[in-house]
Amino acid sequence: MSAPHDFLPVIIQVLIAAGFVGVALGFAAWLGPKRGGRHKDESFECGIEQHGNARAPFSVKYFLIAILFVLFDVEVIFMYPWAVNFKALGWFGFVEMLVFLGFVLAGFYYVIKKGALKWE
Repeated sequence: MSAPHDFLPVIIQVLIAAGFVGVALGFAAWLGPKRGGRHKDESFECGIEQHGNARAPFSVKYFLIAILFVLFDVEVIFMYPWAVNFKALGWFGFVEMLVFLGFVLAGFYYVIKKGALKWE
């Protein structure tokens, strides 16, 4: 059973980290340059001059690709702890990962068959 005093090192570390962030931001605001102007207040996007309305709709394909990237990227998050504990899990863990990868590949096959990755 853990007691409240067991969390003291974590609390101290959080306070030190938050204090460092606060002090660093305070010094940056205090010592940093305070220049303004029309050119500085313009929005900047990758060095490309903006034109048109920023509220123009994006293609649904863009969002679909982004969501699929996140979905398949999460698979790596599940594979890392498995790889670290590979020997301890034994054959049972290996079979479980094969089943998991089977589901992921089935989903990937479904996405490809639906044409979600074809950009028009």
